[in-house]
Amino acid sequence: MTNPIPDLRMKKTEYGIYRSTRATFEEAVQRTRDALQAEGFGIITEIDARATFKKKLDVDFPNYVILGACAPKLAHEALSTEPDIGLLLPCNVTVHDAGNEIQISAIKPTTLFNRLVQNPDVSKLADDVEARLTRALDRAIA
Repeated sequence: MTNPIPDLRMKKTEYGIYRSTRATFEEAVQRTRDALQAEGFGIITEIDARATFKKKLDVDFPNYVILGACAPKLAHEALSTEPDIGLLLPCNVTVHDAGNEIQISAIKPTTLFNRLVQNPDVSKLADDVEARLTRALDRAIA
């Protein structure tokens, strides 16, 4: 079974932070991992959407990896402040082949947490996490 490959050109939403690069997909994934680590994040989950869709659905899909990034100190602080915030963790970062470029994207914690959680202490953490994710994405494309 084959389905048409979706158009994954860079799309901007209010819930994401977006960067693009002309690096190879493999280079972009490694640079993203390294940049996240430099900002205090570990990768606790990794989903290879392309491989999963091929194996489970026999569908061709462009290179697309979802990295579940977590900064343990910040996650501990968030969970201690708002226990149910675990439903929104980890912070997802995607790297995908968007045709003539590789798009690297991250969840925008301020949008997500401020709208859903509405706790001023969590809002301060969201600002910190967003700044770190933004620096990591900037570093990944540098």
